[in-house]
Amino acid sequence: MDRRRMLTLGGLAVGGAAALSSAVSVSAALRGDDRAAEHHAHGDSGSGGTDAQAVTPAPPVEPFSVAMPVPPVLRPTYVGATSDLYQIPVRAATVEILPGLATPVVGYNGQFVGPTIKARKGRSVALQVTNQLTKPTNVHLHGGFTPAAHDGHPMDSIAPGVTRTYAYPNLQHAATLWYHDHSHHAEAEHIYRGLHGFYLIEDDAEKALRLPSGQYDIPILLRDALIGADGSLVFDPTDGENRPTILANGKPQPYLRVAARRYRFRLLNASLHRIFRLRLDRGQMIQIGSDGGLLPAPVPVSEVKLTPGERVEVVIDFGTQPVGTRVVLENTSGPVIGFDVTSTATDDSRVPDQLIPLPALPTPTVTRDVALSFDPSKLAFTINGKTYDATRVDAQVVNGTTEIWRVTNRDTAFGIDHNFHLHLVQFRLLDRDGVPPTPGEAGWKDTVHIPPGSTVRVQATFAGFTGKYAFHCHFPEHSSFGMMAQFEVVNQTR
Repeated sequence: MDRRRMLTLGGLAVGGAAALSSAVSVSAALRGDDRAAEHHAHGDSGSGGTDAQAVTPAPPVEPFSVAMPVPPVLRPTYVGATSDLYQIPVRAATVEILPGLATPVVGYNGQFVGPTIKARKGRSVALQVTNQLTKPTNVHLHGGFTPAAHDGHPMDSIAPGVTRTYAYPNLQHAATLWYHDHSHHAEAEHIYRGLHGFYLIEDDAEKALRLPSGQYDIPILLRDALIGADGSLVFDPTDGENRPTILANGKPQPYLRVAARRYRFRLLNASLHRIFRLRLDRGQMIQIGSDGGLLPAPVPVSEVKLTPGERVEVVIDFGTQPVGTRVVLENTSGPVIGFDVTSTATDDSRVPDQLIPLPALPTPTVTRDVALSFDPSKLAFTINGKTYDATRVDAQVVNGTTEIWRVTNRDTAFGIDHNFHLHLVQFRLLDRDGVPPTPGEAGWKDTVHIPPGSTVRVQATFAGFTGKYAFHCHFPEHSSFGMMAQFEVVNQTR
């Protein structure tokens, strides 16, 4: 059985034809033009997605011929004494991804990369989301420490025409988070169509470090896509490797004009399937952060690896390059971004030898085993041999306790990569196949890569909120088709 057929049957096995249809349909918007745009966004994908092999792709764009935008920062509608209110619609739109082609998408505010929300530690955010589609959606703050009712649980959706308010307390340290759709069976296509954006938490401790800031602190959402000759985003859940166009902030292999000074880049992999391995063709990157915030100390790196959902923060000093130089951020498949040094600039930023210290790890009281695998007998992606069931609690965690989760990727026969994402908490990676983490993985994380045959141990403390939360592989096509489970935090063991 080839991989394409295996994944197709796996999707059908999880929920039948109706579930798969839901997984790959993006509903029509409420108003005429938007309705047509959104219908075009998913084409005729109601029975399993468009066959990527039958599509004529758009011709490739010359690298570094398009400017990279920076996602706009969303302004609050209301600013209170201790909280801010933001309003954002989920709607269809038509945007230009490749030059000269109109591409129907669905997006937050109708933007292909949603607007960036900037929050401050200790200052709460109310995010008022209006669903202008005709089928359900929702919002998950990935990496956020949030009450269960506001986590964007896969089964907790926003009905068409309804406005829902999410409350984010922002009690955690400064970190690069992101928000995206998490409606079960639909999250993969909804993310692919454009339901993704940055959520940045800032705090005084980070500000005191004098890292590059303001216009020199740039979030970059990386992902891939298959774009047809007609401009359509082609979604085929059985052919995740056939998405050849690399996008940075929604543009193909763009350029960014920079000054000869330090920049901070917040890199997010928002792909469904692709693993990025990023390096510079000249100069060096200094890694300063991972999913959950800053590292204890900066780490010089020649390469950073990002699986879907992971974030890495790096500083690049273009001051070592003469004006007129192009510095290329490369992936294993080719160039990603061209940084064009076009001017000089003063630079009062720094990268101190020490960043944010890590606290001592508490003593764990429970160790859990989690196995990720494709089960050919069930034709399904599974966790511990089971596909997702919203009525089943797979792990019960006592509020205030610390646990070790031992997660194994058993897909050696099929050679399928997975990763592991826990909602609610940030965790620390203890070891990978018995080997301590590299410095770049030693900080707070919420998503970790697990190659076939490998085992990772992560430790987390579950304290503050009770209720049901998800854990899953964050290759969204895997979680859409069953590789997801849920834990419940309770005040005492039942």
